[in-house]
Amino acid sequence: MNIIYILIGILLLGVLVILHELAHFTLAKLNKVKVEEFAVGMGPLLTSIQGKETLYSIRALPIGGYVRMFGEDEQSKEEGSFSSKSPWRKLSIVAAGPIMNLLVAIVIFAFIGFVSGFATTTITETMENSPAAQVGLQSGDKIIKINDSKISSWDDITTEIILNKNEPLDLTVLRDGEEYTFELTPMYVEKEDRYLIGITPMYEENPNLGEALGQGLKQVNTITKQTFVSLGRMFKGEASKDEVGGPVTIIRVTSMAAKAGFLNLLYLGGFISMSFAIFNILPIPALDGGWIVLFLIQIITRKEIDQKYVTIINKIGFTFLLFLMVAITIKDILFPVKF
Repeated sequence: MNIIYILIGILLLGVLVILHELAHFTLAKLNKVKVEEFAVGMGPLLTSIQGKETLYSIRALPIGGYVRMFGEDEQSKEEGSFSSKSPWRKLSIVAAGPIMNLLVAIVIFAFIGFVSGFATTTITETMENSPAAQVGLQSGDKIIKINDSKISSWDDITTEIILNKNEPLDLTVLRDGEEYTFELTPMYVEKEDRYLIGITPMYEENPNLGEALGQGLKQVNTITKQTFVSLGRMFKGEASKDEVGGPVTIIRVTSMAAKAGFLNLLYLGGFISMSFAIFNILPIPALDGGWIVLFLIQIITRKEIDQKYVTIINKIGFTFLLFLMVAITIKDILFPVKF
């Protein structure tokens, strides 16, 4: 990999991390919470600048970042402390990061759709002798459902094919105002190393802003579904080693996307931003999702949870995440993902 593309990959990750942490930082300031440190990266300190109230730092490992707030790990009622704020205010600060990543992803995908168009769920052509051609799918058919899953984007179609592989599919299309259902089985195409049904999409080449925004929302919805399916496969032990990657894989993929062109890099940026949002809302202690669950419990029960228990739980969660990150990074190096 060219060092320039690797640096571009690291820079992209850095920008996404900064936007995530900037959202936490901004909401903390709006809620009059003192921010002690704004860090990009983790681990040993590389360089820092001391502001009036906040230390702005860059750390050695480009795998995340954090905003350290006064009173975050203690039961302090002192003015400007995080712990002195109401659960609703704490929730707004913690949720701001994932929400920012979600909004960034939507904007990126909407922009890509606006400038380059996007694939619709309407068929423009069927390949000769393909499963689609054999069952009678035609140009102009709009795919609206596969099995029991509603289809709203082209990515929904590819996701269903990937999930079902060589299993029969009930594919429902809209043709001349009428619904028709066809049963077909995807075929494995060795040249492309994937399962296909043999259709190409019609493209919306000049979408307006509303259509582009709608496409951005659909793209985010598809990525969310794909991510939770992948997480489910991992927990069941069904995922292959090429489905699991960490920081090294992200930088490799990002550098490849940078080499392929600006829109490819931008698309990957949207994908990573959405992945950040999903990962951070997982209800794991020390992640934003763990804090969100905690504050929701406080809001519902109207009772404060003893800070010493919160600290212990978060330390356990942080240790788990650290070991997980180390394990995935070692896997990335010893058994790199094959593309």
